[in-house]
Amino acid sequence: MSRHEGTAAGGISREVTVASNAGFCFGVSRAARLVEAAVRRSKSDGTAIYTLGKLIHNSEYTSRLEAAGVRAVGTGDLEAVAASSSEERRAELYVRAHGMTAETERELVLLSEKYPFFSFVDCTCPFVKKVHAAAGHGAGEEEGAGETVFILSGSPSHPEAVGTVSRFPGRSFVFRTAEEIRKAVQSGELPVGDGITALIAAQTTQSVTEWRKSLEYLEKLYTKYKVFDTICNVTEKMQAEAASLAEKSDFVVVIGGQDSSNTTELFEVCRAGCPDTVRVSNASQLAGKIPFHCRRVGIVAGASTPGDIIEEVYKTMSEENKAKNESFEEMLDSACTTLNTGDTVTGTVIAVNDQEIKLDLGAKVTGILTAEQTTDDASVKLSSEYKVGDRIDVFVISVSDIDGCARVSKKRADLDKNWHKVVEAKETGETLEAVVSEAVKGGVVIKIYGARVFVPASQTTLPRDADLSTLVGQTVKFKVIELKQGGGKGAVGSIRAAAREERRALEDKFWSEIEVGKHYEGTVRGLLEYGAFIDLGGVDGMLHKKEMSWKSIRRPADIFSIGDKVDVFVKSYDPEKRQISLGYRTEESRPWNKLKAEFAEGDVIDVVVSSIMSYGAFAHVTDDIDGLIHISQLSTERVANVSDVLSVGQTVRVKITKIDDEQQRVSLSIRALLEEGEDDLPEEDGEDGEGAEEDAGEAAPSEGESEE
Repeated sequence: MSRHEGTAAGGISREVTVASNAGFCFGVSRAARLVEAAVRRSKSDGTAIYTLGKLIHNSEYTSRLEAAGVRAVGTGDLEAVAASSSEERRAELYVRAHGMTAETERELVLLSEKYPFFSFVDCTCPFVKKVHAAAGHGAGEEEGAGETVFILSGSPSHPEAVGTVSRFPGRSFVFRTAEEIRKAVQSGELPVGDGITALIAAQTTQSVTEWRKSLEYLEKLYTKYKVFDTICNVTEKMQAEAASLAEKSDFVVVIGGQDSSNTTELFEVCRAGCPDTVRVSNASQLAGKIPFHCRRVGIVAGASTPGDIIEEVYKTMSEENKAKNESFEEMLDSACTTLNTGDTVTGTVIAVNDQEIKLDLGAKVTGILTAEQTTDDASVKLSSEYKVGDRIDVFVISVSDIDGCARVSKKRADLDKNWHKVVEAKETGETLEAVVSEAVKGGVVIKIYGARVFVPASQTTLPRDADLSTLVGQTVKFKVIELKQGGGKGAVGSIRAAAREERRALEDKFWSEIEVGKHYEGTVRGLLEYGAFIDLGGVDGMLHKKEMSWKSIRRPADIFSIGDKVDVFVKSYDPEKRQISLGYRTEESRPWNKLKAEFAEGDVIDVVVSSIMSYGAFAHVTDDIDGLIHISQLSTERVANVSDVLSVGQTVRVKITKIDDEQQRVSLSIRALLEEGEDDLPEEDGEDGEGAEEDAGEAAPSEGESEE
């Protein structure tokens, strides 16, 4: 915005502010330049200059063109205009910035082929072309999926709207407001339902607020739809700036033609923020309209308003200019900074969707920040991360005065701003942490602080010829080991170096805290014939197979697998040789101690017969210890053969008659239960077995011999 403090009648100090985005937009400016150049050329070659309708919606400017010999014609005059051309007097037709219908375009092409001295120049605004392209998207890609309709948020009679819908092959609808859409749905005019696909776009000059209301309503109506964000970014900037200026002003003047849709929207926006808002076409209509008490006055102009008309209004409102050496054009130019490729600037968000952000860069062009140039995370939705009014630092990739846009990059700005962090990490040896973004030939890529760090395959922790894609998506620690030469912002990193340093730090910490008897939760890292290597957290210890179980085992793999978590303790260690001997079995886990903790003499338990001997039967008391049921304890009567009473696998109820701690043996008895009245086994004929144990003599092993 450009400000000037002047003195109004009566000595009141008045601040006049001219909106930065006032007057011709680039589309209108382009059309005007082309026609004005043609007028100057026609003075020497005699070419007849025509425009299809009014070139722009501004009667003041149209009158100037008419005075210069430019004639506005309708579509019904095209054949006559083309036929009037000759070698002596050529005819050129300039299509207005609002565009034309598809039928008119086809007719002009045919006429230019039919009449060699007739030609036409398409001055359609590039943003209007985008709306045409949206309609031209057509129903083709939705074929077979039901009817496709085209819905345009705008004015049905506006030339742009008429030209847009002419390019859609199916049914099309144009609505000024969300309320009109609601009524059309209620009346059945606008078809809705699961079988309908909607293509939704906006007239370039449509009110941003009304467009958002309409879009919100339409998105609820259709399950299948496609949205084209076609509002001109200049329109968005004009409306956003006008709203801000109106809120700060006591009085606002909106300059523009009475039939200008863009100016109408600006007037409504300003009036919402400042009730004292007037609309004029030129300075002569302003006389007597500015209240005496208004000290802050804003000037807003539509996209079809020439700069000299804005200047005339400005001079009328400001009786004197304190900056006498600064012309009006210089004031307008100073409000907009010059933007060059390679600049880093701060932009303000004026519009945002999931694909791109539009930024006010304080220049005559709008910044276009795509999702790809904002973040490397494809899952991020821009509309969730940013809102109108946010400020973003961006790098200018390119500037186009033709489109009125500048391609910008937040990622590049972040890189420039944060590159020193990568340099410092290289110089200090700092370990960085980030996600592996992709696998490439010979290594993987990590992106951090906006920089691209390449990690060669040899600097990962994977074995040779391993699949590098397994690292993609993983968060890794790495060190910067080399900076790209030649001024580029790239680096080489090493995951292996960071892992080596981390392991060394863990080792130092481990050896400072180790002591005999200390327990660790370790991970089985390797298995050998004689034992297992256990990772204790950066340091390996050896667990010999004799320390793994109280039972004799053939090999460690019978008990452990790679990756198993085990609770081990330090039996001994040598800090100099960096060797650690580990234990796993404990007195608490010794089978005999577990049996003593669980059973006592006199307990009655169920056991399973594991083997038959001539002197008795062995049965499982626990998984690791068998007890002996001596032949004399099988029955209250004499038993000649153990196998006549018991069989392997049979479950019988017994009484624990003795737990010999010294010999670590268990004696069991069925007879004791029978004598107490239990009847687990049928009584058999025979003599009392009291002397059987003595008969077995030395041939019988001590009871409970199968201790482990």
